Amino acid sequence: MVDLEVDGGVAVITIDRPESRNAIALATMGQLGKALDAAAGARALVVRGAGDRAFVSGGDLKQLAALRTREEASAMAMRMRRICDRIASFPAPVVAALNGHALGGGAEVAVAADIRVAAADIKIGFTQSKLAIMPAWGGAERLAALVGRSRALLLAGTGAVLDAAEAERAGLVDVVVPRDSFEERWRALAAELATPSAREIKRVVSGALGPGEAALAFADLWVADAHWQAATRSPRPPSR
Repeated sequence: MVDLEVDGGVAVITIDRPESRNAIALATMGQLGKALDAAAGARALVVRGAGDRAFVSGGDLKQLAALRTREEASAMAMRMRRICDRIASFPAPVVAALNGHALGGGAEVAVAADIRVAAADIKIGFTQSKLAIMPAWGGAERLAALVGRSRALLLAGTGAVLDAAEAERAGLVDVVVPRDSFEERWRALAAELATPSAREIKRVVSGALGPGEAALAFADLWVADAHWQAATRSPRPPSR
């Protein structure tokens, strides 16, 4: 089951499949697609797993084992690749709240987000090679963009599993939070990112805007009421 919660402009998608540690099945893909449709217009998006054991434990191997032909495997990979592409291209900032381990396909879902916030006791790894397969949901390319080509090959090629601190040092995770304050921290961060300016900043850092377009986006924000209200509230530097 995939749940959607929207509050204060923040949409939260929760993958809730406790019987399989939040693994992705074919039905889950359809539910994720519908949740992304319903989240359209949100000022920030969070993707997380239910509970505290797994963010996403990968593909649901029990169900996906029924795929026995090359065509079936390719169709499944492309279907979930499109879901991850939609997460990556969501117009507003996207946070992956790593409430538990993110392994295999779960790591691919995590790197589709813009920012990864992890509880300190989680682990993350592109473990597909342990099953003699490879990341096929866009995760290998996104991993390389985050940590560099050679390190991405090392991590995905060996199936190495990193703890949260190691993942943060590698640039795979952005924020590591103690378990007892994890929920509060990711919700606060999502609320901070749920602004028109963060949405436009995402477009700039992703290369979607050229210099002239960025200047126009800045100008739109400059003349908006929200800017002048914030400027009025902003503390002035002390006079000499």
